[in-house]
Amino acid sequence: MSLLYGITLPQKGLKFKTCNISSQGVLGIRGDDMREKSMTAIVSAFARAHHSENNDVKIFDDILAKLLLGNDYQQVAGHMLAGIEFFNPTFQGDKDEALRWIVDNYLAPSPLGRAAFTERALESAVRLGTTQYLIFAAGYDSFAYRRPAWANELSVFEIDHPATAEDKQIRLKKAEITIPNRTYYLTADFLQTDWSKCFRESPNYSPACISFCSLLGISYYLPADRFRELLMNISQIIPKGSKIAFDYPDEKSYTEQAGERAEKQAMLASSANETMLASYSYSDMENLLDACGFSIAEHLTPDQITSGFFSAYNEANPMHAMSAFDSVNYCLAVKKH
Repeated sequence: MSLLYGITLPQKGLKFKTCNISSQGVLGIRGDDMREKSMTAIVSAFARAHHSENNDVKIFDDILAKLLLGNDYQQVAGHMLAGIEFFNPTFQGDKDEALRWIVDNYLAPSPLGRAAFTERALESAVRLGTTQYLIFAAGYDSFAYRRPAWANELSVFEIDHPATAEDKQIRLKKAEITIPNRTYYLTADFLQTDWSKCFRESPNYSPACISFCSLLGISYYLPADRFRELLMNISQIIPKGSKIAFDYPDEKSYTEQAGERAEKQAMLASSANETMLASYSYSDMENLLDACGFSIAEHLTPDQITSGFFSAYNEANPMHAMSAFDSVNYCLAVKKH
């Protein structure tokens, strides 16, 4: 059975194969089908794949995302397309135009922008001596398999929930994607207090080596105290000079000031049993990082993200311009001691 037969988007009188569309469902996932796999990770991979497949000038080029998704690429496309009335009730255009509108306005901005931000910062860190890349909640991230020349000597650790990690291994094998040397897999549940033991037990991880940590799409789904615990635990397993990159929702998130896009994004995540839980002001985040031994090295607001990463694409595609989500910021922090 496909992983995506449980997706539902609110429609008027429409039905999908295994569930009815109710006025209360947005992105309903049947727990027995998903077996705790991350639906948001699949949709994020779809957004990266669609962008890579349909543009010459790209914000971020994930050339392996579509291959990793396999048949699920078309299924996600079909279900999202069926939800155009949810995303844009007044949309006028054909199916391809409708899907592109959904991707460009809702699905792609965050996965593309934060990936571009993180991999740019990672390249700079590697050139300055970083030797380990830790991808927390790796999902269907493909960096390890399309790594550029500057990352040939980099040890890459993918850390994820066992169910998602298992599904990714199945997809890698089915797609016949070669796993490069220095690629390692660790399983962990970040809601458990002892999750960091996976590093202590790994013979391939060195706590003495300068590391770069990616924590994309995590801060939304953890209560503030759990996110603090996560940062504190990471601080304890990496040395001074290591860096973390992440995105986070600011204090306007989940309020009327956040706007319609943010509201619908939260609805999608919630109905996939991945409820967005926390938000932070800049001072909140600065204080949190300081308490965990980090200082902010770079911080980007939505306008800065749009101008810094979307400008070339928008110039080439004025009819399909993208902008970063309101109330979502990107942060690069360095461990102080």
